[in-house]
Amino acid sequence: MAKNYASKDPKRPINEVPIHLTPDGIERLRTRYERLKKSIPDLAAETARTAAYGDRSDNAEYKQAKGSLRRAHYEMYRIEDQLKRAVAIEPGRNAEGTVRLGSVVTLHASDANGDGAGEKIYEILGPDETNPSKGRISIQSPLGAALVGHAVGDVIAIKTTNGERAFRIIDVK
Repeated sequence: MAKNYASKDPKRPINEVPIHLTPDGIERLRTRYERLKKSIPDLAAETARTAAYGDRSDNAEYKQAKGSLRRAHYEMYRIEDQLKRAVAIEPGRNAEGTVRLGSVVTLHASDANGDGAGEKIYEILGPDETNPSKGRISIQSPLGAALVGHAVGDVIAIKTTNGERAFRIIDVK
């Protein structure tokens, strides 16, 4: 993919790949950006205050303050880029009733021996908002990718480190 150097900083290309986030995820990014934006004057003042101590090459407080200011600016740049590329995930299944990004899927899992492991519920999201322990998996994960396009009643198989596991789709919301 060609790099786009239309950003303010020619050393940092802008990534043009969309980022799929829930509306809550987009709001969290905006909130974080605003919080960072409000902290910049204080960080700049601290940098100026510590710069007044004298020789900057041996001034640890100045280096720390300058580093904090740089990190805040970089994080703001990164969030701005993410917000420009953010695409809101609409919850639910598609018109055909199959799994897609934003679906909540109820699965019945079993291992290679056919032993049942019970029902599990997963929300299919973009890679930036996943939390498998809370049932939020990436569309790029092996299970998430395998589920996309399947409907209620379909059985999919995934190879894991513990052997092959089969999942039957019970519900798609």
